[in-house]
Amino acid sequence: MNLVDLSWRNMKRNFRLYTIYFISMLVGVIIYFTFSGLMFNKDVVAAIQNKENYKTVIFIASVIVFLFIVCFILYANSFFMKQRKKEFGMYLLYGMKERQVATMVFFETLFLSSISVSSGILIGGLLSKFFGAVLMNLMHYNEDISFSFPLEAIVSTIVLFTLLIGIITIQSYFSVRRVQLVELFHAKEKIDKPFKFSFGLAILSIILIAASYYVITIAGDTDIWKEYFKETLVATAVTLIVGTYLFFRQFSGWVLQKLSQRKNYFHGTKMLWISSLRFSIRGNTVNFTFNSLISAIVIFAVGFIAVDYAVKGDVVKKEFPNHFAFSTQDDKTQKQIEQIINDSHPIIGHETITGIETEKVPNRQTFFSYPEYYTEEFYLFPESQLNTIVDLREVGEKVDLKGEDAIILTRGLDEPTKYKSPQPTITVLEDNTFRIVEKIRYPLLSIPTRPGGDTKPQPSVLVISDEVFENLKENRTLSSYEIYQIEDPKTSNDVSRKIYDIVMKKEGAYYSAYIDMHSTDTESSSLVLFSVAFFAVIALFALGSVIYFKQLREATEEREHYAILRKIGVNDKEMKKIIRKQLLFVFLPPLILGLVHSWYLLYYTVILVIKDLPSLTTIIFSVMGLYVLTYLIFYLSSISIYYKIINEKNTR
Repeated sequence: MNLVDLSWRNMKRNFRLYTIYFISMLVGVIIYFTFSGLMFNKDVVAAIQNKENYKTVIFIASVIVFLFIVCFILYANSFFMKQRKKEFGMYLLYGMKERQVATMVFFETLFLSSISVSSGILIGGLLSKFFGAVLMNLMHYNEDISFSFPLEAIVSTIVLFTLLIGIITIQSYFSVRRVQLVELFHAKEKIDKPFKFSFGLAILSIILIAASYYVITIAGDTDIWKEYFKETLVATAVTLIVGTYLFFRQFSGWVLQKLSQRKNYFHGTKMLWISSLRFSIRGNTVNFTFNSLISAIVIFAVGFIAVDYAVKGDVVKKEFPNHFAFSTQDDKTQKQIEQIINDSHPIIGHETITGIETEKVPNRQTFFSYPEYYTEEFYLFPESQLNTIVDLREVGEKVDLKGEDAIILTRGLDEPTKYKSPQPTITVLEDNTFRIVEKIRYPLLSIPTRPGGDTKPQPSVLVISDEVFENLKENRTLSSYEIYQIEDPKTSNDVSRKIYDIVMKKEGAYYSAYIDMHSTDTESSSLVLFSVAFFAVIALFALGSVIYFKQLREATEEREHYAILRKIGVNDKEMKKIIRKQLLFVFLPPLILGLVHSWYLLYYTVILVIKDLPSLTTIIFSVMGLYVLTYLIFYLSSISIYYKIINEKNTR
């Protein structure tokens, strides 16, 4: 029998062990190929407005995904090799050389990798239509996505995973070299003694976690965060990590110790699962801490990005209320533009507004928190035209101005303000002074845009009374603007490009379209949400696999102990009860602490900051609910796997 045949027989004999290893690599290939495929999918790229930004983000995301996959698969391979130490020792005892054992492992890795890479590319290509459609749906594009197997994506996947196979081979070779023949004669692994727990350290863990929560709660009210942000952030993170570690190392162990000292400890099966947990707490502390912190990070990241995605859509709608707004054209051009709009997006409203452009106004800090975002010139509009636009949009409140009173219109960065006496004044058009009675968020003329995402400073708008405007407009050059509202503005990319090319033929013309900023913001936030969701899936899969590996090892080690329990009369029902309680302690505390960590982070960085988003709590609770559901699936499947392993020896 040669090494190739031996490798193939090993794979068939240790099917379960190889299956989880194969699935780990298969999922990695599918996820990487999905990202790489989307970067080169012609249908997706054609629909994207900012193509360079899209390719950059997808490329960075695919690199991060691959690095994460490398770390995870190396961990899986490390576990895989540890589980086979005695097998390798047996081969060495029979006279095989280390190089031959390493070659055998290489063939096994090559078989598994070839199958997983080819299957992953096939499945990833078949799923490309689905994931492409998901991305288009997030971006609100109505593009049809076809199945795609881009050659560039196939080549990059094969090259990178070939590199990974090389790294795995090197890791496996060193693992084989570390195998000692004496391990063959160890019938049992060394069993840890019950760890002694300190009540003081247990209380310290609660104090550290509570202290980190308290610092998070005061993030918006104290100078410590403003003046020492980085230092406070690092200190809070370290305190939370140390507190979490001590919670599982000391507090949970202390709780188990107290349970073992109760009078009913020897009743039923309580002694069996508590004693098992007390013996394993030392080895599980790092895993519990890691699972809890990763859970908090995943829930926080997905919740934060999901809220950001929802908020950006609402913000763009408020900041760019005009579906199209541009400088008035001659009659022929105006009719041409209206025809272009009506061909695909029927016009549902149209108004023309006329204003007066002033000279540059210095010292605008009195009126704007960020004057650099506004033009130095002001544009004067009468109150009646503002009220007309309020009717057109069906959003906002009408105004009524008298004499020299005026209102400044701002964007979302500036807080609405009603000025009390003495009211600030502004002088424009040489000697005309107005009293500013109010500053409101209501962009009459929003930020100038262009298809692709570039913007310019927003026109500074001053609304004055109709009577004063009539007096001022005599012998002055007026500027007119056309404002259109259309059906389904979220799909008007092509229309915007055509209108922009026509309007901007005239130097200095104004143009702004809702779809331009909607596309830019939606594409960027959708890409981030899409990428983070994939990272979350990878993290969840990694956590589930780590738990699986851990339970696989512990169940194998505990198999003889459960066989003894069966001999002394513990039936299957009681056995399953012991396993359920034991694994509940493995899953529940890290999940609960992770949920609490993420809730504090989300509540004080998102919920309290963004108060006017109706779907805010729904989004966050949905993310948490999905995470809990996933953990529940892992828990139930682990019970089934654990029970099958401990019964293997008895059913042979």
